[in-house]
Amino acid sequence: MSKIIPVILSGGSGTRLWPLSRKQYPKQYLPLISDNTMLQETILRLNGLDGLADPVIVCNADHRFLAAEQCQQIGIKKPTILLEPIGRGTAPAIASAALQSQKNSDDTILLVLSADHVIQDVNAFHQAINIAIHQARNGKLVTFGIVPTDANTEYGYIRSSKNGVEGAYEVKQFVEKPNLKIAQSYLEQGDYLWNSGMFMFRADTLINELSAYAPKVVETAKRAIDNATQDFDFIHLERQSFELSPSASIDCELMERSDNVVVVPLEAQWSDVGSWSALYSIGTKDENNNVIDGDVFSQDTSNTYINASHHMMVTIGVRDLIIVDTPDATFVSTQDKAKEVKEVVQRLRSQNREEQSLHRKAYRPWGWYDVIDADKCFQVKRLHIKPGAKLSLQKHNYRAEHWVVVKGVASIVKGEETFTLCKGQSTYIEIGQKHSLENMGDQELEIIEVQSGTYIGEDDIVRFEDIYGRIKS
Repeated sequence: MSKIIPVILSGGSGTRLWPLSRKQYPKQYLPLISDNTMLQETILRLNGLDGLADPVIVCNADHRFLAAEQCQQIGIKKPTILLEPIGRGTAPAIASAALQSQKNSDDTILLVLSADHVIQDVNAFHQAINIAIHQARNGKLVTFGIVPTDANTEYGYIRSSKNGVEGAYEVKQFVEKPNLKIAQSYLEQGDYLWNSGMFMFRADTLINELSAYAPKVVETAKRAIDNATQDFDFIHLERQSFELSPSASIDCELMERSDNVVVVPLEAQWSDVGSWSALYSIGTKDENNNVIDGDVFSQDTSNTYINASHHMMVTIGVRDLIIVDTPDATFVSTQDKAKEVKEVVQRLRSQNREEQSLHRKAYRPWGWYDVIDADKCFQVKRLHIKPGAKLSLQKHNYRAEHWVVVKGVASIVKGEETFTLCKGQSTYIEIGQKHSLENMGDQELEIIEVQSGTYIGEDDIVRFEDIYGRIKS
């Protein structure tokens, strides 16, 4: 029996949902639709499928600890986490995952999913997957097409044959995002489906077909896998080889060119969460047709999405808006203009504004830190150290640090000293002094760290010992 390996593509920047930058990570790592993050929901909704293996997660190296932590939280102990050194599109990412999966078994079926989709009817989703499994075993490249509910211009479309075989239909054409008039005609014709960007195929089928249509993608992915390095629980694709890959989607490089593609229609209350308006459309509405997340006091407010992650928000006499408030930015838009946030992000990039890229909360193998305040010569962080976790033995050449324990018990190494600090106690780390911090207990440890000096960048770290393998040779 073939193993089914979920391949979760989680490498996007998430800027379509700006402003989440600095406050949080991209949307796939956020609990936008439930108490679980979207990455966790993507994995959990597969529970109940037969022959399911642990997932392969393809993500940005900056997000590796976050992805690993979120897998641990839902009981996935041994995911394969492939780290892209640079974004090259879905074709190289999927090819790398397929080649990696073949190292363990020649008989694997890959279920390729994006980590930022919402699927509410899990039973219908499983039924579609079971249809796709049969097609994949027979050597087909399978894509999932969403039965459209409206003339949407934000999705690409798939034109399918009129008659199917065992729930699958021959793909006649892939179509780019249409204008409204064309989208309405697609809806009326009835043989057009939204392109979901989800796929299923045997690993060997994918590699063989991709070798025929896009050999450069396979060649560079194979070199990146063969020369990959592994540290902790992560596989780092070799940068030099991966950078030489064409930057392309699996749709353009293969699915649109192969005559071996079938589509399985899917009616499962699917949504690609690509904008705040999408979150509004799938959210639970109150009596005034509002979707509210956070501490919000609303009066005479209707048809509005409000996300208050920072502090209490008050709205009076507004309607048809998207309002998102974070510590670093506030976003206000009418519902119909919310998707234009992409243009704002481009303007921020052109002006080198840090809000479009920096993350206030950063995850590390020992836990996470949150930047509370910062200026040119100082920075204040809240450190959260997991039980049993330890920061590396290190020093800084340009900054000093003052640690105050606010929760738990800290085991400290400072120079030649070793001691513990309890809640309310503190210590000062001089510039150039070797130091380390460990949580040896079974409770959470939190530290307020005040950095001061002539330079406070994250690259001012000289490591001497590290249990997570982060010392560079």
